[in-house]
Amino acid sequence: MDDQARARLIRRFGEGVAAWCDDLPALVARLSERWGLTVVDTKPGNTGRTLICEGDDGAKKVLKLTPDHSIAESEAAALRAWDGCSRVAQVLATEIADGAILLEGIDPGTQLSEAADVPWADVGDLLTQIHAVTPPPGFSTLEDRVVFMYDLAERGLRGSVAEAALSMETLDRARLRALALATDGVGNAIVHGDLHPGNVLDGGPGRGAVAIDPRPSVGDPSFDLADWVTLPMRDGGTLEDGFDAIAPHLPGFDAERVHAWCVALSPLFVMRPLERGERTPFVEAMLSFCR
Repeated sequence: MDDQARARLIRRFGEGVAAWCDDLPALVARLSERWGLTVVDTKPGNTGRTLICEGDDGAKKVLKLTPDHSIAESEAAALRAWDGCSRVAQVLATEIADGAILLEGIDPGTQLSEAADVPWADVGDLLTQIHAVTPPPGFSTLEDRVVFMYDLAERGLRGSVAEAALSMETLDRARLRALALATDGVGNAIVHGDLHPGNVLDGGPGRGAVAIDPRPSVGDPSFDLADWVTLPMRDGGTLEDGFDAIAPHLPGFDAERVHAWCVALSPLFVMRPLERGERTPFVEAMLSFCR
């Protein structure tokens, strides 16, 4: 693990995660022997380590490891609930006591954030598939997810350079909007919770868009659309352009509801850009949503 990856995990989990980082090579060696894996590459992550592997059978596989075993448990539960959904990476094995999930490898596996064009029909089918599955018992609520996201955002914003443009009062106002949407009784779907283009991979001509890395909860499926309908705004378009792109591929699309989620989540779109000193038209548009 390089210093940058280590620093990300310490920022997320605190200094106590350093011991987990130190012990990671031994954990990887043990799991590789158990599951017949050879590590060929690594991927960055904010909650753990993702290793691209080759199995003894020659197949590409992905080993995900996190020091927070509750993350592994909830991710595995969601992926297993979606077992058989072609638009979701499938679980091969788990060892939750080690914070480990073994997944099928997706080829070519390029993130949609790197694609020249958004495959809107695939994205619509992905959303339709995952939201059609009846939630099994034991999932947390979307309210819990919103509370977690805004608590994390508050810790990151306080004292940062972004606070000059995004005040704590603005963040609190958005938090209340999001909580109101999460608790008004609309929706009873498994919500992916982190469904942005970086968490959707290109599965090639026979597979199309495939989701990974859920942070699942149960609630309003419109939550999962905010990252998608705002994409055209990054290239000078409008939110309505995003609506027009996804609506034909998503039965029951509720523009009013999705717009409300975009407003409620708008501060979360701009915190990192503001920390980097970016004041692009997209950032300005999101800041206007916060008011």
